[in-house]
Amino acid sequence: MTDTPARLLGLLSLLQTPREWPGSELASRLGVSPRTIRRDIDRLRDLGYPVEASRGVTGGYRLVAGTAMPPLVLDDEEAVAIAVGLRTAAGQSVSGIEEASVRALAKLEQVLPARLRRRVGTIGTATVAVPATGPVVDPAQLTVFAGAIANHETVRFRYRANDGAETRRRAEPLRLVAAGRRWYLVAYDLDRADWRTFRADRIHDAQATGGRAAHREPPAPDLAAYVLDRFYDLTPTYRAVAVLAEPASEVAPRLGTAAGELTDLGDGRCRWSSHADTLDWLAFRLLGLGCAFTVEEPPELVAHLKVLAARAEAAAGGGDRPGTGS
Repeated sequence: MTDTPARLLGLLSLLQTPREWPGSELASRLGVSPRTIRRDIDRLRDLGYPVEASRGVTGGYRLVAGTAMPPLVLDDEEAVAIAVGLRTAAGQSVSGIEEASVRALAKLEQVLPARLRRRVGTIGTATVAVPATGPVVDPAQLTVFAGAIANHETVRFRYRANDGAETRRRAEPLRLVAAGRRWYLVAYDLDRADWRTFRADRIHDAQATGGRAAHREPPAPDLAAYVLDRFYDLTPTYRAVAVLAEPASEVAPRLGTAAGELTDLGDGRCRWSSHADTLDWLAFRLLGLGCAFTVEEPPELVAHLKVLAARAEAAAGGGDRPGTGS
């Protein structure tokens, strides 16, 4: 490759892959001599790209974090993926990300070739993003925790509980977990000597202390599942038993992964024993089956279904609206 600008772009594209490249392999990939690679590395450094070199048998070149943001080189698939991601980022629950996403998308689409703009436009036309309706999170708080996690530092912050009470916390952050429209911080609370899960939108004044966090075994191997389990611990959950007016073989495909335990009763009916879940979800699951059913337990689910039935009847004009009297 004798075209220097094209060769530099090719070299930069290789270096942006997160690995260390031996000079001989770079030379082979670009069809030039190792000496040319060394000169091109110096040119990239002059342009502001922080290329680090290591010596030895396994040494080579790699791109590291610098003090400024140099231009990136993206292939077609990467450019489309980033553009689509920026389009959907405006619907996320991190405060302020919408405007930054629009600015970044405008810069990217300005330089995209026409063929790629058409691909991004086609995907955008065919999809609709639901705006975020949940609580928003200050991105500065997430940045503090992300940095403390990477540097194994302790943090301190103010936390507002569900009842509005505010406390000061000292903790060792382990991971940030995105669950649905909410962010959670899994951390070891130093004052309570136990693992805690904090809603990120209720955290204020987060600061890294510079103190070293101790090495601790995580509270669970799967932290996403751990956060969901903690959520259900704080939310009343129930196991339902219902008789469905269809054979188990016909009901099972509609239940899918939420099947629980089905027992065929031999008379065209089956009994469903559910996993533990909220009343709303259990009612939604039963009503979505499209068959008659009778709930055997719990009584709370029976009462909840009656409330939903009255609400639906009132909405359809078949009865008095709740709270209006007769």
